[in-house]
Amino acid sequence: MGPITTTELPGLPAAAASVRLIASDLDGTLLHHHQQVTPRTAAAIAAAFDAGLLVVAATGRQYPQLPEPVLDCGIRYVVASNGAIGVDLADRSVLFEELLAPEVAAAIVAHLTTELEGVRFSAVRDSGARHAAEPGYLDLVNPVERKLWTELIRPESLAEVVSQATLKLTVRHPMLTADDLLAVLEASGLTGFHATTSGAPFLEVQGAGVTKASGVARLCAILGFEAAEVMAAGDARNDVELIEWAGFGVAMGNAVPEAIAAADWTTTHNEDDGLALAIEQVLAARRRP
Repeated sequence: MGPITTTELPGLPAAAASVRLIASDLDGTLLHHHQQVTPRTAAAIAAAFDAGLLVVAATGRQYPQLPEPVLDCGIRYVVASNGAIGVDLADRSVLFEELLAPEVAAAIVAHLTTELEGVRFSAVRDSGARHAAEPGYLDLVNPVERKLWTELIRPESLAEVVSQATLKLTVRHPMLTADDLLAVLEASGLTGFHATTSGAPFLEVQGAGVTKASGVARLCAILGFEAAEVMAAGDARNDVELIEWAGFGVAMGNAVPEAIAAADWTTTHNEDDGLALAIEQVLAARRRP
């Protein structure tokens, strides 16, 4: 199937007119491949703010890793680490945190280490400000990632990596994809965690029940919004629960099949301003009698 064009898009469901909060994924959704926000997307976000809507980021990244173009859009609230933490960027205050228990992380590490030679682990510390990585983990980090966040990584022994509760445990392998790693972990029979993938070259493991949906729901409870008033947009497996939970779930044209199946509406590719188009359509729907 070729890329979706604007003229092929169906009309929005009625739920779009009730949107008061927009929760957007970043990579593959709000950002294009150069980690930039296009002028049209920036304008759509500004128009949403002008219309009284709140736009928040819902990302697998840590909040200290947010690209400057996202901050320039005026986004104040971020749900980061796949829903494990909520932050008010106005004063960098942590609104909530949900951590993966160290004994659960240790069990995951023990199982995968036994099953997969060469697997490496890192744990997010200090509300996302630091990554504790075992020896050899950095060898598996690609050049783009090194440029983005190598300065946040602190080498530690594997025992130290699993010694504390963590926002997110990341798992890498020199040959296996993140989806391959997910399949191995899901077959383990272990419990007490939620594992997912985001299109990044590593598996991401949070605490039990922790997803972008649970994180945005907690943020909405703090700010006074209902699920029926939320538009959620994303493209990857870690966006599926959020797209399903929101009153109006939007999949990008570049989304994985699971996200498209979960969505109420599919927009164009992120390289073709798909998020901007969805916001513009929502604002138009709200203006109709």
